[in-house]
Amino acid sequence: MQRQRVIIRTLGLATAVALAATACGPQKSGAGAVAPSAASPSAPASASPSSDGKPGESSPAPSPSQPQSPSASASAPASPGVKPIMANGDESDQIRDLQARLRQLKLMSTAPTGFYGSKTTSAVKTFQSQHGLPGTGSVDEATWQKVQGLSKQPTEEELRPPTTNEVDAPDPRCMQGRVMCISKESRTLAWMIDGKVVSTMDVRFGSENTPTREGEFKVGWKAKEWTSTIYHTSMPYSMFFSDGQAVHYSSDFAARGYAGASHGCVNVRDKGKLSALFDQVQVGDKVVVYW
Repeated sequence: MQRQRVIIRTLGLATAVALAATACGPQKSGAGAVAPSAASPSAPASASPSSDGKPGESSPAPSPSQPQSPSASASAPASPGVKPIMANGDESDQIRDLQARLRQLKLMSTAPTGFYGSKTTSAVKTFQSQHGLPGTGSVDEATWQKVQGLSKQPTEEELRPPTTNEVDAPDPRCMQGRVMCISKESRTLAWMIDGKVVSTMDVRFGSENTPTREGEFKVGWKAKEWTSTIYHTSMPYSMFFSDGQAVHYSSDFAARGYAGASHGCVNVRDKGKLSALFDQVQVGDKVVVYW
């Protein structure tokens, strides 16, 4: 097996290998993993994954003791003769357009995902009640025309913003120098230079059993290609900041989203963004992990 190519700037080889021995990998269901939840420090309740793994939205389910009537269903048409064109459970680029317009109207705070879940349903109901439309939570032609008439065509940046998660206010420790500013509250990493945000990306943390450490650190060493010596999982673009904990790309995060967790590392799911960040970050740059 080809040896990993490690870029070590400030540590000797023996020290680096010793630190990497604690390097983390993704936790798997049924193997001690604790999926993010409202009680977990890595998953605020406001950003829980949906039942099908799509971040940020969940599908409302009827109470088993009180079946919903057609008029109460989130996806029910306004009347028997009116068919919704977008409804709960759907996924499309048109829904992404709808969500971007609802953000313009200050009815949604999360970035567009293209998936019509509970947050979109709630925003549409609010819009309908504000404009005298039947409050079904689904979008019929009349609702869609009204939304379009009160908003503008979304830009590409509005449709696909830099991060799915809304970036949190930076910690005061992030306002000077070169910093990877990592918020557990918003689950984002902001690369900042002298108080200015250069780039942002979604991140995932360790479970409550293997938490990601909080505090102020420095990048000790970097490895463009690395494999965890404990979990034998690939950790491309690793930037180690606290013993074996590192910021690195995770294919598991890219595939499963917040349905999983790391063993303490800061996972990134956008490989292209992390590759660009890896080239910019230098050994000695600050890392701040905070709530």
